[in-house]
Amino acid sequence: MLPLYLLTLAVTVRAQSHLLPGSCNFESSTCGYTSDPELTSWNLNDDGRFVSLESSRPNDHQQEGDSDVQQAQRDNRGVLQSPRLEQEEWNCLTLVYQITDAGFLQVQRRLEGKSFDRPMWSSQSPSDSWVVATIDLKNTQEPYRLVIEGRPGERPGSSVAVFQIHISPGYCLECDFEQSHLCGYSNQWNTNVNWYVGGGMSHAPRGNLPVDHTYNNRTGHYMYVDSTYAKTFKEVAKLMSPMIRVPVSGCLSFQYQRGEERGYLFSIFSRDQMGQYQELWKAAPENQSIWTVAPGQWIPVQVDLKAPYPLQVVFEVAFNSPRGGHVAIDDISFSPEFCSEDTEPTFDPSIASCDFEWGFCRYTQDHMSGSSMWKRLSVKPNIFRNGDHTTGAGSFLLAHLRLSPRSGYVSRLTGPVLAGNMKYCLRFYFSLSGFNQTGRALTVYLQHHQSNKQEKIWTQGEKSTGIWFAGDVTFQTSQPAMVVFVSTCVSFWDCGSVALDDIRVSLGDCEMTPGLQLSVPGHCDFEAGLCGYTQDKHKDAGDWEQRRGQTPTSYTGPRGDHTTGQGYYMHIEASAMVSGQNARLLSQPLRGSRGSQCLSFYYHMYGSGTGQLRVYLHRGAGEDDVLLWQRGGEQSITWQRAAVEYQTDQQHQIVFDATRGSSVRSDIAIDDIIFESGPCPESETRATPSSAVSNEIE
Repeated sequence: MLPLYLLTLAVTVRAQSHLLPGSCNFESSTCGYTSDPELTSWNLNDDGRFVSLESSRPNDHQQEGDSDVQQAQRDNRGVLQSPRLEQEEWNCLTLVYQITDAGFLQVQRRLEGKSFDRPMWSSQSPSDSWVVATIDLKNTQEPYRLVIEGRPGERPGSSVAVFQIHISPGYCLECDFEQSHLCGYSNQWNTNVNWYVGGGMSHAPRGNLPVDHTYNNRTGHYMYVDSTYAKTFKEVAKLMSPMIRVPVSGCLSFQYQRGEERGYLFSIFSRDQMGQYQELWKAAPENQSIWTVAPGQWIPVQVDLKAPYPLQVVFEVAFNSPRGGHVAIDDISFSPEFCSEDTEPTFDPSIASCDFEWGFCRYTQDHMSGSSMWKRLSVKPNIFRNGDHTTGAGSFLLAHLRLSPRSGYVSRLTGPVLAGNMKYCLRFYFSLSGFNQTGRALTVYLQHHQSNKQEKIWTQGEKSTGIWFAGDVTFQTSQPAMVVFVSTCVSFWDCGSVALDDIRVSLGDCEMTPGLQLSVPGHCDFEAGLCGYTQDKHKDAGDWEQRRGQTPTSYTGPRGDHTTGQGYYMHIEASAMVSGQNARLLSQPLRGSRGSQCLSFYYHMYGSGTGQLRVYLHRGAGEDDVLLWQRGGEQSITWQRAAVEYQTDQQHQIVFDATRGSSVRSDIAIDDIIFESGPCPESETRATPSSAVSNEIE
């Protein structure tokens, strides 16, 4: 028999042999990973084994309050870039890292010729020890680089460190438990029952634990849970998989083994980011004839798994008493093909999305007695009229034209059938005008496809203010169902108008846990900060301000932001500036690209004497800014969408330059900035529908 240290070495060598290019243990070098020379450099520890960034500390000649020191601490950002990687198969990235005191760490994918990196994972949770994170790397035909961005906190002693980067073939769900980090699987600690690592010639509390399945000997490893210390009825042990962040669907396979004793329940659940569980599989009761496998033998199991949104797989064992025995699992694997040919593919919820620019999409209306039709409109906004939410000049739906001679009727809009046994997020925009009581102005129901039963899932709670508000609701249905928008006109004296636009349906929960939902690259809605945008203090006299709600001066500025109607936007307050003064807002530095780039954003320019809004391309000191887009004077009382196409192969910044006009009623605002690779879509030519009431909302 081989000595224990040789067996351990053999297991380590087997694990290392599966590593792919891009892996690094940082033992004596950074394995081709390089620091961005324009930013703070990652440092290789003197003894090897990790790279780190530490907070900037003032020296003896500088004080904590010095602005230069504070700026250096804020800019203490480092980017570590991998060598060029090619990946035609699905791989798994395992990252071992630590954030001390405070800091931020993010992993991104950088494609050649793209100005923005694609975030894949991030964390800002400090820990006292090394932490394991796993990230699925989808197969791709395009070469790419991994970009690891770190930013330690401002307090002395804060640091961000990376100990190990391993890239191995297969899905992150897969694990044979032979490596020390256990593929990112973790035990949810319970006082009495927990999952432990078994095998490896280690001593175990019970002598009848199995040999592992991978190598069929006692040197291999597996996970097991034992009932020895169970004290209360149904004590539960949970083994959590790493979070699946990339949509996957297919067949989850594993091996499990039970002891000779009876008295346990073994189940598998999925758990989403909101902590909600859904059962995927349960072991058959022990008294059924299906139990033909003798205790001590490994039992193969296959489970269909659909993960269209981030979730974890949970292996859960519950014991009834200390005599419940043990359960062990090993060799978890995953295939993109479903276990059963009868399994339906993951449903595409986009069939229920619509911006009404070209029609009603798949939405239909009732033609029953007592019902009123939703009308599709395109109007020119003014102080009494609202443009659409999509572009400010497009189409939307309207129910109950104000001052209509009819009252006491209902307008119903029914969406397409959604598949059952799924969780959905419904988002839409609505605007109310003229209602005294808004309780019945707009309600959303879920109507079951077969029984036609309805359940209310959302009702209007905002005031009748005439601006676009965002509505969202998370719902789950066990059977096929349809979303129905209902507006009720109770009486002539309490019936205004209801506008509806930009319905979006997606899989998952609308309220994802903060910090886990990664932002789309190049997007900024100013809800959680300025996204790296900064004021240009050298070339302007005013300031862009982050604001929520209406601006202080009447008859100018927006009444709410574009994103939700209740969020934040950036604006210049004309009353705080003099005519001709400007304010410049600079994006973070952007990489150049050989191809076209498309910048889109929403702007608000309303008020007498409104000045100028310009967008410039800034390529560095000593070079003149290039004008990309401009508007001057009052444009609209509603938010308008702009799309700007440009091309540059140099590092650059985008500048939003707003100039105050001749009066205090000349506020200018921007919101929802989006950068995308490739040319901007061609301008749409919208035909006025025959059912439209052109520009007349009275």
